[in-house]
Amino acid sequence: MKTALLVIDMQVTFTSMTHTCLPNVLALSSHFKSHELPRIFTQHGHTTEELTPPLKNQLVKRWGPSGSIARGSTNWELMPDIDEAAHNCPIVHKNTYDAFINTNLTDLLKEFGTERLVVCGVMTDCCVDTTARSAFNRGFETWLVSDACGTATKKQHEAGLNGFGFAFGELLEMAEVLERLKRGSV
Repeated sequence: MKTALLVIDMQVTFTSMTHTCLPNVLALSSHFKSHELPRIFTQHGHTTEELTPPLKNQLVKRWGPSGSIARGSTNWELMPDIDEAAHNCPIVHKNTYDAFINTNLTDLLKEFGTERLVVCGVMTDCCVDTTARSAFNRGFETWLVSDACGTATKKQHEAGLNGFGFAFGELLEMAEVLERLKRGSV
């Protein structure tokens, strides 16, 4: 089964949420790269137009312009280790929690022949969970890597994982993902 890695929003603004998950995200990326499996990264941000009233983007309405990530800002940039890992990989620019909405993500996955998607990144209970559910709803077998995701609090992290694991796909730790891939479940 053709498997791709999707790394969600590992950006400077979320650095404080990645201390535990960053090494695992990098290990997954390295494994996929060394086995020539597709890797896709997302980057969340809003244009000047989206941040200027009248507000039309629901996330900007929810968090306000000052609580939203401006495209091109320092906070919008990928974290340095992730930026290096993403070299020569597609980066999907998105402006809502779901990385499939208003992006080329579906086309990229079809181009790669993807049947299974391994999802990690931040925030577990927002963009990661929403995108992983959306992948499941689009027919992809979806693995969410619990120890390669981060968010603001442990409670939020667990809520995101539990909601996804209940009805949408498998919750796996990084070691189990690597083991399954090595066994040929690719």
